[in-house]
Amino acid sequence: MPRILAISAGLSQPSSTRLLPDRLLTATNQELGHAATHNVLELREYAHDITDRLLTGFANDRLRPVLDEVGTADGLILVSPTFTASYSGLFKSFLDVIDPETMADKPVLLGATGGTERHSLVLEYALRPVLSYLRAHTVATAVYAASADWGNDTELNQRISRAATELATRVHQSPQQRATDPFTDPVPFEQLLHDAGTA
Repeated sequence: MPRILAISAGLSQPSSTRLLPDRLLTATNQELGHAATHNVLELREYAHDITDRLLTGFANDRLRPVLDEVGTADGLILVSPTFTASYSGLFKSFLDVIDPETMADKPVLLGATGGTERHSLVLEYALRPVLSYLRAHTVATAVYAASADWGNDTELNQRISRAATELATRVHQSPQQRATDPFTDPVPFEQLLHDAGTA
């Protein structure tokens, strides 16, 4: 059963940035035939933990399960508000604490919210390049929702539906992720001693 994780980088409560991943997740689940497990995470709840990870180099007990969930998800929905014509600092900080190998080949649907349609290209010139750097497989359709979209959102619904179909297709085509436990297959102590003696 595929696992879909949606992540919202909205800072306010309530937030239109949270509304978008909810709708994207619902549409994706429908495309997957309701056969997926899913969850939504709000980064604002982990802001201090993300900062601690940046400062210390270690994920604490609150953040570690979040990073593990990113690693085991078969598909991600990432949504950021638009700040100063780019993604939010919280969103970037979260990407900075993720092991880059975690994102390699992972299907990702990108979304963003903003007050005006003029910032819609933030998806293409800011969000998509950083996910490409992490070697994630971003689907072709990214979804931007301006304030005006929430009142008469027929076109927004069409974009959401198209993006969800693309993500579901990519998830079906990708091998399911499995959590890897570094202690499952440890190197025998005798081998470590032998390797140290021959070094």
